[in-house]
Amino acid sequence: MKVYTTDKIRNVVLLGHGGSGKTTLVEAMAYLSGITSRMGKVSDGNTLSDFGKEEQKRHFSISSSVIPIEWEGYKINIIDTPGYFDFVGEVEEAISAAGAAIIVVNGKSGIEVGTQKAWELCEKYKLPRFIYVSNMDVDNASFRQVVEDLTAMYGKKLAPFNLPIRENEKFVGYVNVIAETGNRWQGKEVVSCEIPEYNRANLQICRDTLMEAVAETSEEFMDRYFGGETFSEAEIRAALRTNVCDGTIVPMTMGSSTLCQGVYTLLDDIIKYMPSPENRQVVGINMKTNELYHADYDFAKAKSAYIWKTIVDPFIGKYSLIKVNSGVLKADDLIYNVDRDIEEKVGKIYVLQGNKPIEVPELHAGDIGALAKLTAARTGNSLSTKATTIKFGKFEVSTPYTYMRYKPKDKADVDKISQALQKIGHEDLTIKVVNDSENRQMLIYGMGDQHLEIIASRLLSEYKVEIELTRPKIAYRETIRKSSDVEYKYKKQSGGHGQYGHVKMRFSPSEDLNIPYVFEQEVVGGAVPKNFFPAVEKGLQDSVVRGPLAAYPVVGVKAVLYDGSYHPVDSSELAFKMATIQAFKKGFMEASPILLEPVASLKVTVPDAYTGDVMGDLNKRRGRVLGMTPLAGGKQIIEADIPESSLYGYCTDLRSMTGGRGEYSYEFARYEQAPSDVQEKEVAARAAAVAENNTEE
Repeated sequence: MKVYTTDKIRNVVLLGHGGSGKTTLVEAMAYLSGITSRMGKVSDGNTLSDFGKEEQKRHFSISSSVIPIEWEGYKINIIDTPGYFDFVGEVEEAISAAGAAIIVVNGKSGIEVGTQKAWELCEKYKLPRFIYVSNMDVDNASFRQVVEDLTAMYGKKLAPFNLPIRENEKFVGYVNVIAETGNRWQGKEVVSCEIPEYNRANLQICRDTLMEAVAETSEEFMDRYFGGETFSEAEIRAALRTNVCDGTIVPMTMGSSTLCQGVYTLLDDIIKYMPSPENRQVVGINMKTNELYHADYDFAKAKSAYIWKTIVDPFIGKYSLIKVNSGVLKADDLIYNVDRDIEEKVGKIYVLQGNKPIEVPELHAGDIGALAKLTAARTGNSLSTKATTIKFGKFEVSTPYTYMRYKPKDKADVDKISQALQKIGHEDLTIKVVNDSENRQMLIYGMGDQHLEIIASRLLSEYKVEIELTRPKIAYRETIRKSSDVEYKYKKQSGGHGQYGHVKMRFSPSEDLNIPYVFEQEVVGGAVPKNFFPAVEKGLQDSVVRGPLAAYPVVGVKAVLYDGSYHPVDSSELAFKMATIQAFKKGFMEASPILLEPVASLKVTVPDAYTGDVMGDLNKRRGRVLGMTPLAGGKQIIEADIPESSLYGYCTDLRSMTGGRGEYSYEFARYEQAPSDVQEKEVAARAAAVAENNTEE
């Protein structure tokens, strides 16, 4: 592949709802540009961008992939992203590397929740965008309906660049709004044709919208427009490029990706209207001077780049996908990883075409490529020279809130699973593995149930290890509400020295629930010698790890040793420790023991129409709604306190209630007394577990 300069590069991310046709559009582009001799199909599992085993098995994109297209002397780095919400981390990575977006809308399904989320992401990151309406060869696909719906939602900035021509319910051509010409497909060729009568009224409306936008780009144009003058096609195109780059116009086009119709025009329009990296800004910090460093994709500045994605594949190895922010990166360059404080040799530079590495001698500022075997590198790391050390800000990645407990099917695989999850975690920043030692469980966090299921499936297919996902144990706590006064005498005689420890203790609630226990002693007259006090405290330490009620950690207990007795020969630290453990069990159970459950502060963001359903569901889950805050765009943030046990499965339920439009986040708030039915259930579960262990023994 040729080396391209900054002005000849376009970085375009494909966004849209799952199943809208993003991957098929990439195939059509690859076929037209000569990368492939035949188009792959998602259903056949042979597309360029869906190269992962799971993607081929499930027939949808799971990770983002780059397909560089060479077109008319330009290089278009197309980044194909997943449409399903469980893989939003991949989309966020891709957007950080893109300079523009194409939102793909299924002409048959129309505006879907994924379309709206894609638009919101473009607004958030100020990305210039096109709307491409796919599946126009399908009978009931309607370009007009999509235009109307999007205009109703986002205003008049939407401007159709092409209008469909249909004959006998078939998609046969298009009207070019800018050039005011009709075009028909004849095989692979496009021939001129008359503009159908039914298109003329629409053409005039679209044309007027474009002319208004062109007029607004300068005062001179505005005067000419009001003076009744017309603009030349070159003037129109130059003005529209300005409008598209600053986001004041969003062009709409359409086609059939499977028939490669409308894709040629789309590729041309990407080059004509979408910004090259030199039209965009990127700023880092010079770590030596502590000043802002305007890299701005300037090839004349010191070389710098950042890693926007990592691929760790057991079959193709590890690749760090980079975007060059300034300078020219060449093979065998020395680069300094600012985040890891390590200098490494680049070696070879690649351009990835799906999973196929193509070697290139250099990458200019603004280009996207891949470096192999950077051992220390991670996604989000900044790369530069040691002489000019530049650090770039990290892009935002969604926080995972759905979690499950996992266990290895084979206990011998524990280390292998840990290493495999670490590798998957390098690729996917929305995975989090937590060792919950308190409840003796390993937890895995993801963006949804499907995400976790696919991680388990990947472990089996790629790393040959199997895990079992189950409902996690909740981190309950045990405490007491009343006081008790107990004594326990520990005596054992078995020839020679015996064991003797005798304690009298009071137990009562302490005010601080953040610490397990408070220990005090009020022994007078040496009834228990001072040298046994540490043994008594050690007995308390051991006791609070697994409480007597349901084997959960104990908090908020005050223990006072006030009396006891000892034997000059038989008393030992072990005896006093054992006496304390038994006294604790007895005293705890006599002091009205209760179970405390963790309560989370929950925020749910939903469109107004769903607030009633969401609040009703929260009430069913024992949630307490605290209030609502209106947001721009007809949304509400519902704030509630909810037991953590009620959040299991909430992601799936919220999506199903709101058609995928609801989002939530939560954080631990405090512990509260669990209802009696929850306490009884946990106590019964503990009794059953003890009985099972006794049976096994």
